[in-house]
Order: sequence, then structure tokens, then C-alpha cells
Amino acid sequence: MNITRGFTGRPRVDDPGLPPGQYDAGDEWPVLSAEVTPDLAPADWTFRIDGLVAEPRTWDWEQAHALPASAYEGAIHCVTSWSKFGVRFGGVSLDAFLDVVRPRATATHVVAYAHTGYTTSLPLADVTGGRAWIAWEYDGRPLPAEHGGPARLLVPHLYFWKSAKWIAGLRLLDHDEPGFWEGNGYHPRGNPWEEQRYSGD
Repeated sequence: MNITRGFTGRPRVDDPGLPPGQYDAGDEWPVLSAEVTPDLAPADWTFRIDGLVAEPRTWDWEQAHALPASAYEGAIHCVTSWSKFGVRFGGVSLDAFLDVVRPRATATHVVAYAHTGYTTSLPLADVTGGRAWIAWEYDGRPLPAEHGGPARLLVPHLYFWKSAKWIAGLRLLDHDEPGFWEGNGYHPRGNPWEEQRYSGD
């Protein structure tokens, strides 16, 4: 995992806006990745949803941008203990994509996968109802590659390893299928407010 210097060793303070065990990273946005940052141009980016859906579909950059724009403003929380407040992401609500493919009633989970091969698993309920986005802007600018650009999954109410960088697609399933970190001892859901960092938390 590549980690920028400066994110460890920060004092933890009691703050009602912070989940347990977190500190406010302030203006910093530490870069953490399980893989090498890919050289992925918007023209080469695609996003696919398949599995337990009525109509599997792949979008290219222009097709995804033709969907209704949506934004998230708030906080993000990393399992490595930093939180960042006042973030602003722009993109499209994942609901807009799911409305097109029409998940089947038997779908309960998703595996999100990246153009690099990284995977993470989530309950379907955690990426519907205005709780998740495909994001390609940060603070009004294109999302930097080191933070998942040209586009990443954004699931801000869960620890940030669930917000897969360089998102390539979702596969809908009727069961939980652990992704990269879940298979390496991390919690299957990752709720910061319940401090679900590792399996068994």
C-alpha cells in the first residue's frame, strides 16, 4: 500500500462530528492505494453493471456524463483513522445507473471492481437511495488520478476502502463475495460510526 507521509501519528480528539477513533485530517488528503496508479484517460474509461440485473449495460465517458448530474458534500472517513470534512464531489448518483439496468429482486450485494483489478464488496442497500455516486470531480475540478480519477465509486457513509478508485463496474449478486480487503481481514461492511474496521469488530 502506498501512503503519503504525514497521515500517521496525529492526535485523536473527542469531536462529536468524528466517528470513534478518527482524527480530522484538515487540508490533507492522504493517498492510500493497494495498487499502482493507472494511466487511464477519460476516453478509455468505461463503467459496467451486470449480474442480477434485467439489462446489463456498459457506459463510456460521454454516456455516463449524459446522465443527470449529482453531487456530494460532507465528510469521508478512512479506516487508517483520518477523516476529511467539507469535501465536494461531483458526478452521477449510482441510482441513475441502477435505474437503467433494473436490479432483480434477488440481488442483495454488489462487488465493485476497478480497472486495475481491485475489488470490494458492499450490501446493495449501501449503494442505493442516494447513498453512493460515480464521482469524477473534486472541488469543481477533475478528480486527480491518485485519488481515483478519472472516476471512482463514492460511498461516503462507509470507510473509504469501499469507495473503489478507478471504478470499472459493479456485479450484482444474491450473496456477499469478499473483495480485496475483506478477504484480508477487513470488516464486510465498514461502518465508521460502529468502528467496523476488521473482521469481528
